Amino acid sequence: MIAVSACLIGVNCRYNGGNSLREEVLREGRILIPFCPEQLGGLPTPREPAEIVDGDGRDVLEGRTLVRTIEGGRDLTENFLRGAREALYIMERLSIDEALLKEGSPSCGVRRIVRGGLDVEGMGVTAALFVERGISVRGIE
Repeated sequence: MIAVSACLIGVNCRYNGGNSLREEVLREGRILIPFCPEQLGGLPTPREPAEIVDGDGRDVLEGRTLVRTIEGGRDLTENFLRGAREALYIMERLSIDEALLKEGSPSCGVRRIVRGGLDVEGMGVTAALFVERGISVRGIE
């Protein structure tokens, strides 16, 4: 089994109500366990886009920065943390040690996130928690 960002298999769970279907993920050859940490954290779909204010997901986990909506600056940090913890719970309960995650996301980005409309090196909140707990993560564009 391998966990996968639900948007990558065509689930309409992205902030804009769409998905990021990647056919190659569907051909992975293993049982896919889809999840969306932002939905698991209690956010609706569609929802306001959000970004990590400074640093990356590791900084959010350590309490050094926040996740805010791009328009209006509403603090969504607790939703992102709750979603990451719930995703980790799924991983642990099902003994899954690998995840395919949506690159660029403030939750799932592995090598990059987006801030101010620009790609920034760093991890999303869920990806950072997974790595902290020894789960192998791979980002998919």
